[in-house]
Amino acid sequence: MPSDLAFDDPSSDVMLDPATGVRRSILPGGVRLLTQTDRSVRSAAIGLWLPVGSRDEAPEHAGSTHVLEHLMFKGTSRRSAMDIATAFDEVGGDSNAITAKEHTLYYGRVRSADVPMAVDVLTDMITGSLLEQDALATEREVILEELAMAEDDPNDVGYETFLADVLGPDTPIGRPVGGTAQSVNSLSIEDVRAHWAEHYRPDNLVITAVGDLDHDGLAELIRAGLRRGGWTLEDGRLPARRPRGVDLSTSAVPAVPDVTRIAPHRLSRTTEQNHIYLGGHGLTALSEDRHALSVLMSVLGGGMSSRLFQNIREQRGLAYSVYSFSGGYRDAGLFGMYAACRPGRTSQVVELLAAELARMGERGIDEEELSRAKGQITGSFALGLEDTSSRMGRLGTIELVHGTYTSVDETLEKIGRVGPDDVRDLAARLAGSFTTRVEVGPDY
Repeated sequence: MPSDLAFDDPSSDVMLDPATGVRRSILPGGVRLLTQTDRSVRSAAIGLWLPVGSRDEAPEHAGSTHVLEHLMFKGTSRRSAMDIATAFDEVGGDSNAITAKEHTLYYGRVRSADVPMAVDVLTDMITGSLLEQDALATEREVILEELAMAEDDPNDVGYETFLADVLGPDTPIGRPVGGTAQSVNSLSIEDVRAHWAEHYRPDNLVITAVGDLDHDGLAELIRAGLRRGGWTLEDGRLPARRPRGVDLSTSAVPAVPDVTRIAPHRLSRTTEQNHIYLGGHGLTALSEDRHALSVLMSVLGGGMSSRLFQNIREQRGLAYSVYSFSGGYRDAGLFGMYAACRPGRTSQVVELLAAELARMGERGIDEEELSRAKGQITGSFALGLEDTSSRMGRLGTIELVHGTYTSVDETLEKIGRVGPDDVRDLAARLAGSFTTRVEVGPDY
């Protein structure tokens, strides 16, 4: 059942999946609540999602979403930073947060008996954080250390540079999630408070929870927690709709059929290996071809039996680490291949990476590869969802990204319908879409 049907009904309460107990309600204020009750466990995973990420920032405030996420843990009118830190520790649970390009997530996992505490702490954080200047000054230094740590990691800096080059370093989606040292240093507490005031509100809030819990009981805890924090929850208010952006899945940067002619974006580092990223524009998160892409990525570079691993590592011994990857957003996407090798082997490895994808686009894949890929995807997908945190995350993604509920069985069925021709046609498209090559390593 499409979950977006409920947008027009503020009293909506829908059992999305009776077989697995997935239920969706719109609470007062436009808060969306999705739960899956599972009495086979004695714990619960709870996530509070805001559909705001680094792409929603003004350029001069780059990094403000990430800074705000950090400050949510630094104290409220009811709790000190130490109180927040110990609340989950003293019951054996865990809590953290994630800032991404298109959302921010605050989450906790606790015994079912401790769900009221978890809801109280998490709602207190997002509604009542003090956002003080002293906390910003301290946490700014922590974030600068985090950015410096990423700069020291060739994989981190290489991937971030690749992503920016593909999607556009001057576009909101292409900017790094954490901002830059310069932008973080320039943020004022007023900037952070303004960011909170604009985006942290009931009609933007999505709450997902999976485990040994009761939907109605959790809804009451949420209403009480948000009101205790000072939020006004108006009856009949609808959730905010997130506007669609311009489709960035095709780029103004022309594709280069001969990858050896792509000028590499080189980042000099004192390393023994050269870290190579090669790729271009891919599929959006909503693309109808996303399941074919999953199969393609599995066959190309998704494990030890993949083509890249077998050809470049096992048969030729040119690299230790080699794989393919993809990323999808609501209006943009990318694909790429990665390998790390000694500098003198770079040209050969780059040619082999591109040639393997081109070969797949020309000749396709055989039934054995198709069967193996589907087994890998469906198996890892099903096994991953045995964890309550993974299922909680899936419900959040469904609500924020897709807007239409799809059961696990329906998803597995769609993967099962992918055929060899689907993979070959998509591989041919991607093989003609190379725009970007990033290298991180020593000068050579």
